[in-house]
Amino acid sequence: MNILAYAFLQIASEGLKHRVFEVCLADLQNDEDQSYRKMRLRVEDVQGKNVLTNFWGMDFTTDKLRSLVRKWQTLIEAHVDVKTTDNFTLRMFCIGFTQRCKNQVKRTTYAQSSQIRQMVEIMVNQASSCDLKELVAKLIPELIGKEIEKATSGIYPLQNVFIRKVKILKAPKFDLGKLMEV
Repeated sequence: MNILAYAFLQIASEGLKHRVFEVCLADLQNDEDQSYRKMRLRVEDVQGKNVLTNFWGMDFTTDKLRSLVRKWQTLIEAHVDVKTTDNFTLRMFCIGFTQRCKNQVKRTTYAQSSQIRQMVEIMVNQASSCDLKELVAKLIPELIGKEIEKATSGIYPLQNVFIRKVKILKAPKFDLGKLMEV
């Protein structure tokens, strides 16, 4: 069979499957306050003109990350590999910054490594206790970041704590029934 005949045998929808699209969360939710967050969606199935996608990752825009960094404070980063209840293996990256205490005279606000351990522990607890759909529902309103702020306030107060990036390292076999559930 020659190359030209082979090209006609391919179905266009098969070419779309497993593609990854990057979409701004502000466009998905019609909320301009979420414009700094980029969602990655993977095409799982094509049904006519409709494309069924699944969450494939999340990231911050570089301008948002740069706007958070300031002098005289510590930038704290943590990352952890987590397995959800529906067998997705994720790598989550967290970022946070130290905050000045009330009535603080000292100019600098530097932190300890115990906050990183606390961040990792909270990310593991939150992500491993739910499936991917519930985790995305926690990531969008930044519930995990707020919980980390509360938990680390006893060690050293933090501000601007975000889950800045989520990567999917390993996904289970595709199941159309489960995807339609979402």
